[in-house]
This record gives sequence, C-alpha cells and structure tokens, in this order.
Amino acid sequence: MSKNSKLIGVYPGTFDPCTLGHLDIVERALKVIDHLVIAIADNPGKGPLFSEKDRIELLKTDLSNNKKIRGKSWEVVTFNELLMDFVRKQKARVIVRGLRAVSDFEYEFQMAGMNSYLDDKIETVFFMAQDKHQLISSRFVKEIARYGGDVSHFVTPNVVRALKKKFTK
Repeated sequence: MSKNSKLIGVYPGTFDPCTLGHLDIVERALKVIDHLVIAIADNPGKGPLFSEKDRIELLKTDLSNNKKIRGKSWEVVTFNELLMDFVRKQKARVIVRGLRAVSDFEYEFQMAGMNSYLDDKIETVFFMAQDKHQLISSRFVKEIARYGGDVSHFVTPNVVRALKKKFTK
C-alpha cells in the first residue's frame, strides 16, 4: 500500500433503524479507516419498517450531528447485490462488522469465512460494541417502540421521533 492510498471500509447492514450501537461501530471504525462507506442493504425479505430513503436520511442526519466523527470521511449509500461485488466496486479492502455478544460471533465468523473464500484480498474486521451498547438490536428497538416503550437509551432523538411517527399512524 502506498502512502497516498486510502484505506476504504464498508460497513453493511439494514440499519432499520440505526441504533447507538451502530453509531458506536462507525466511530470506532473511523479511528482506523480513512473512508467508511455505510452501506444500507436493500433486503425486502427482512421486511424493513423504514424505507431505504428514510434509513438514508436518518443515518445521514445522525452521522452529521455526531461530533466524534466530524472531519472524518464517510458516506451513506444503498446496495442490492452480493456484498463482495459491492465492496470491490467501492475499492474497499475492509468489511466492518460489529459484535455485541458471543452469539453474534458464530454467524459473523461463518460470513467472514465465506467472504474470504469469494475474495481473499478483502479482510473482515470486527469491532466490539461498548458494554452499554451490547444489548441493543434494531429488532428489539422496533418491538419496544411498537408498544409505546421508551427507546431513548438505544437510539438518537432523531430516530425516536421517526419511530413515534411510524407507530402513531
């Protein structure tokens, strides 16, 4: 790697919605990666609550307001192809994955192995979420919000407002 080449990473996920855990992983990744592509998967099979457009807007707003990554290089995009093809198109050399608990590791380990088989020049790097974010999942946040519970400890005020709007319809 030459001195002038940037280390580009891709952080894929559905981000439906983006949690404080997701933002924590972005912050951690941007400490070691020069440019991070936050890649929202277009996966209708998962039945997302928020549209792609909404997820892009929510993420961009939350990241733009995040003082810890101000001045860092990142972008939010969507993709609907094989992850490894997308990563190559981005000229990335790293896939960023977040781990919350041991239960995440087995699945992530298998996925990293498969991705390595598809392209051994692209590395998967795991970042552990901070303790306070390890129990957060988008699925639980949506379930709590659906029944009127307080999710303000798990997501930004921006996402709290969006969830309230979705569930008061």
